[in-house]
Amino acid sequence: MKIIVTHMSPDWDAIGSVWLIKKFLPGWMEAEVKFVPAGQRLSNKKPSSTTTKDPIEIIGDDEVIHVDTGLTPLDHHQTHDVNISASSLAWDYVRLEILKAGDSLTKEHIEAVSRIVKIIVDTDHFKEVFWKDAKLDYHEFSLLGLLEGFKLEKPGKDSEYIKFGIECLNALIHTFENRIWAEKEIKQKGVEFKTRHGLGMGFETLNDTVLKLAQKMGYVLVVRKDPRKGYVRIKALPSTEGERGLDLTLAYEQLRKIDPDATWFLHISKKMLLNGTPKNPKMRPTKLSLGDIIKVLEKL
Repeated sequence: MKIIVTHMSPDWDAIGSVWLIKKFLPGWMEAEVKFVPAGQRLSNKKPSSTTTKDPIEIIGDDEVIHVDTGLTPLDHHQTHDVNISASSLAWDYVRLEILKAGDSLTKEHIEAVSRIVKIIVDTDHFKEVFWKDAKLDYHEFSLLGLLEGFKLEKPGKDSEYIKFGIECLNALIHTFENRIWAEKEIKQKGVEFKTRHGLGMGFETLNDTVLKLAQKMGYVLVVRKDPRKGYVRIKALPSTEGERGLDLTLAYEQLRKIDPDATWFLHISKKMLLNGTPKNPKMRPTKLSLGDIIKVLEKL
């Protein structure tokens, strides 16, 4: 039997390590997860055969990997290096084993997981206290806050914490892969344009994440045209306290006039103008090109 051992009440470093092994280490997807008091090993048994670098131990008839406990190769508590945690050690290990097995991961997949692991390492060394506006409520609306709340809701359910964490991390890979793709789209396909309110950016891409990411980069107005369905999404920066900012009403009126056959929807905030959405498949896409739409937006 293959067994992964970690400490009770697992944190994100322990959960991340288990996830990396079960997801990426060949042959370990169905490994059983067992829990020990922090710092200890499985039944405190000595391995019958092991090396100092190989995390797989033979204990009785079982293959066992300890993570984040027991001062084993995938436990970081024997070092003061704040750039290392059990998850980073596990990620280095499984990547090497994948190569040995003749398998490979895409560059985007490796980059996505590496970014996730970097955040786990930082939080395992409590660096979230240095995040921007660290004391504000929105930080509780994160995986850190969710796990803490989950433990309060279901105390002592270590296996459920692992299951919950694995589901979250599996989903998070897609989020990070999409972000990495969006970063490339912004760099390679983004079309800058000027408005009297500031710089805008337009895209013709399948990736909707470019809109939010470009806004985070400071663009006051962003527009995306879906090259497959022809749909268009236009977003202005949200209003701030005491300032209304850019209003898309004029763009709405002009685009309806230029292309009256298309379905245009102006959000009540006047900050979002839609032509087509998965929420309403009956909307008719515009025939206007991205360049045509940018010409309208430049006049705002």
